[in-house]
Amino acid sequence: MANVKMHSIYKKFGNTEVIHGVDLEIEDNEFVVFVGPSGCGKSTLLRLIAGLEDITSGEIEIDGVQVNFLPPAKRGIAMVFQSYALYPHMNVFQNMSFGLRLAKTDKKIIDQKVLEAAEILQITELLERKPKELSGGQRQRVAIGRAIVRDPKVFLFDEPLSNLDAKLRVQMRIELTKLHRELNATMIYVTHDQVEAMTMADKIVVLRDGNVEQVGEPLDLYHRPANLFVAGFIGSPSMNFMDGRISGISDHNVEFELDNLHKIQIPCSPGDETATGKSVRIGVRPEHLELTQNADAQLQGKVFAVERLGGETYLYVNTEKNDEIIVHTSGDKVIGVGDQVSIGFSPKDCHLFDNQGQVFEKLAA
Repeated sequence: MANVKMHSIYKKFGNTEVIHGVDLEIEDNEFVVFVGPSGCGKSTLLRLIAGLEDITSGEIEIDGVQVNFLPPAKRGIAMVFQSYALYPHMNVFQNMSFGLRLAKTDKKIIDQKVLEAAEILQITELLERKPKELSGGQRQRVAIGRAIVRDPKVFLFDEPLSNLDAKLRVQMRIELTKLHRELNATMIYVTHDQVEAMTMADKIVVLRDGNVEQVGEPLDLYHRPANLFVAGFIGSPSMNFMDGRISGISDHNVEFELDNLHKIQIPCSPGDETATGKSVRIGVRPEHLELTQNADAQLQGKVFAVERLGGETYLYVNTEKNDEIIVHTSGDKVIGVGDQVSIGFSPKDCHLFDNQGQVFEKLAA
């Protein structure tokens, strides 16, 4: 397999610039996920790596070789698209072997590669079937098998699970991560679903408006988001945000004052000793909020919706200042719509963001 390097990648469509100077390195055998909202540039970036779009400026290297002007077939990549793109008149074996047959590969090698890929994907018994006789999950496996037999340096996946139902998506996520381990392959995967990113990736690249917002391991992004956008995008349900101001600064804490005048000592550094009095936002994840009987809790509010998922429950609460927050609690908690609740949280679980959306550096609590 191979590593992939991108140096100052820009892409314009006409006068519209959609990728703004991306610098990124993907290590050999990594499973990297590009994630972000629709229109952020993740699929465009994948297509630039594949050679399906020309870069405007910058360099792309695969396995140490600059590929800017190489056609897709010469880049050593294989791509799996959102649509399965199977030939309806061919059976599974013929679909999987089509690229090899075009390349005039020896028949024995073709048979060997297709049978090996079919065994890995557990579709050996389907080799004689036509696509119309397959389920969505089976068709997706065939599309992946067609990529595997080419023995590429890099696998590219463009939202391959978006056409599957929820249960099958979970199953295919597990199968793809297992496949990554078995093939010891370099894989780049595009999705708008941050749950897919968190559960599958060795490394996540968060994109917004053609820019890389943050790169890191899933739990690094979850626990140490670089800015307000990443904090709100990574995590399901997303992080709760509340407005307030800095009321004091010490060597080890920033004193944050909520709009209800409740003050919290947060272990972080503002990087600016003149920040006192400035408006900021605090972020707390739903699982770090807890219901309490303490009348002096940081937040008071009324439940306006309840989601019971069996082992866990999410409470949607309107606070005194009309902030809508989500509280994660146990599935057996007896609380209903209209109930008044008191909510507390630990300062060490808080994230503080300035008015530019950048996070304050966290210190050891």
